Amino acid sequence: MSPVEGPPAARFRRTDVDWWRDAVFYQVYIRSFADGNGDGVGDLAGIRARLPHLATLGVDALWITPFYPSPMADHGYDVADPRDVEPVFGDLAEFDALLGEAHALGIRVTVDLVPNHTSDRHAWFRAALAAGPGSPERARYLFRDGRGPDGAEPPNNWPSVFGGPAWTRVDDGQWYLHVFAPEQPDLDFTSPEVLADLETTMRFWLDRGVDGFRIDVAHGMAKPADLPDMEPMEDTGLLDDHGPGDHRFDNDEVHDVHRRVRAVLDRYPGTMAVGEVWVSDDDRLAQYLRPDELQLAFNFKLLTAGWDVEELRDAVVHSLATVAGTPAPACWVLSNHDRPRHVTRYGGGEQGTRRARAAALLQLALPGAAYLYNGDELGMPDVDLPDEVLQDPIWERSGRTERGRDACRVPVPWSGTEPSYGFSASAGTWLPMPEGWGPLTAEVQAGDPGSVLSLYRAALALRRTSPAFAGEGLDWVPAPGGCLAFRRPGGLVCLLNLSGAPVPLPEGRVLLASAGTSGGALPSDAAVWLQA
Repeated sequence: MSPVEGPPAARFRRTDVDWWRDAVFYQVYIRSFADGNGDGVGDLAGIRARLPHLATLGVDALWITPFYPSPMADHGYDVADPRDVEPVFGDLAEFDALLGEAHALGIRVTVDLVPNHTSDRHAWFRAALAAGPGSPERARYLFRDGRGPDGAEPPNNWPSVFGGPAWTRVDDGQWYLHVFAPEQPDLDFTSPEVLADLETTMRFWLDRGVDGFRIDVAHGMAKPADLPDMEPMEDTGLLDDHGPGDHRFDNDEVHDVHRRVRAVLDRYPGTMAVGEVWVSDDDRLAQYLRPDELQLAFNFKLLTAGWDVEELRDAVVHSLATVAGTPAPACWVLSNHDRPRHVTRYGGGEQGTRRARAAALLQLALPGAAYLYNGDELGMPDVDLPDEVLQDPIWERSGRTERGRDACRVPVPWSGTEPSYGFSASAGTWLPMPEGWGPLTAEVQAGDPGSVLSLYRAALALRRTSPAFAGEGLDWVPAPGGCLAFRRPGGLVCLLNLSGAPVPLPEGRVLLASAGTSGGALPSDAAVWLQA
């Protein structure tokens, strides 16, 4: 692995160790954000060039998806070296420059930590294959003998999240576990060497000046010692929570790993970690937020809720109930690189955009931290891509029955009227960009006070400066049928209308609305912020 180098000279000066409690984070899916060298793939130089956009938008922090050396079987989540930079994306000097420039703009930087598995090209896994059964090298992973008289059957019945079995047999007859793709062998966290290496990786990036981590598959690092069969499940979709019968995730021993992670973070005041925890039970999810574990955990209920007033209200109620007995605030997300974008989920087209504008005001009015996905601020939809360009491993692993996540990963349009819309100096991009996106570009939207981008900029400015957003709680207030409304302690009232008809505005001064409020009424599929 790469040697540890010194941190950049210009380090962000933290003034508030709890900055993350109400921060707005911006997820940069690095391949799709901005291309700085013209090869059609986003990179660190591209992020640097677009930092002014992020500063004007008003976000507090970035989460950058994996940019580490990788064969790209799962676009960076198969990490071959967690302490270096994939040449496609740049190098360590480029990362240091990005970190320093972001900090100079007051934007903190968090990076992805991928502890559950490595790439099959990682030096450890290559050594494990060479060393053979029973070796210390294999003890870093989950190698097992197969079942049946000749060991030709997998050690258990676990399916891969990406389709097919979660086991692959190697030449000497043993099998190794990969909850994701075969190119992503799972690590064994009962190995002290595995835990120690995770801590070394964390210190490598913290010493350079990063402000924290997003932990991939944060509910997955612990497996039951005997690797028992799991209950057969019809739907083993991407990271869905299947409950206590699914032994692949949310085993109690995973909390020991998070305590070790927290112990490292506590030696770097002002740093934090957010966990990708697909656990739907409120009490189980709350365990990840104990005082000596994660500072934040994504609660995906808002992301998975339909455009329905009861579903949205339940998502808020359960998310707040999860954190009520913990030191953590809630953590809200509407879209990410693994799920359909909310413009598309809410119906697509003008309807989906109208609803997405309203959902943005709902998300940003709620107490706690919020995560935006690159392109949310432009109202980007999913793209219906042709079969021949699909790259997500889910497509092949499912026998080409599940199209995977590429539709929500199409590059961000910046300027111009034709692909690649300023994303790259090249017209060819790693996933094709559709015709007709000229009006969606950041350049066009920046000049339109009624655009989605202008709405986000106004919302983030108010969230940052208005005393109406004070306090971490909320109270539900009476609302017309088909609507939900709540009030924050500082006086902010948020009303969301899904009733199908206009409703009267509550009393108060309108701060921001997702649609016109002429005549004192809020249209359907719209939201408004008022100062009570």
